Amino acid sequence: QVQLTESGGGLVQAGGSLRLSCLASERTFSTYAMGWFRQAPGKEREFVAAVGWVGGMTSYTDSVKGRFAVSRDNAKNTVYLQMNSLKPEDTAVYYCAGDRWGRGTSDRDSYEKWGRGTQVTVSS
Repeated sequence: QVQLTESGGGLVQAGGSLRLSCLASERTFSTYAMGWFRQAPGKEREFVAAVGWVGGMTSYTDSVKGRFAVSRDNAKNTVYLQMNSLKPEDTAVYYCAGDRWGRGTSDRDSYEKWGRGTQVTVSS
């Protein structure tokens, strides 16, 4: 079974940047649409961005459009989330998720594989 491990979180000042990585344990990674979700304290887990398993189609929630970019490197079994112009409201635990043969939707119930998350804290 594919296991997902996030890294790259940390503490950054508002306006700064971070790049999150999510490493998959198997080469079947290339058959998974990959999503990034986040969960702030006291809030539900919400969709951030996704990239399809074929064609590289991407999608984003409105609040991160123009600031975040999702990409994948199938040769490295890794999906990335480049986060620029970070805001305090971006503070959350960020999770990557995999949906085999999926389309990379915003529906978290579509994803069957989840990492344990990495904390991102943006100070004002």
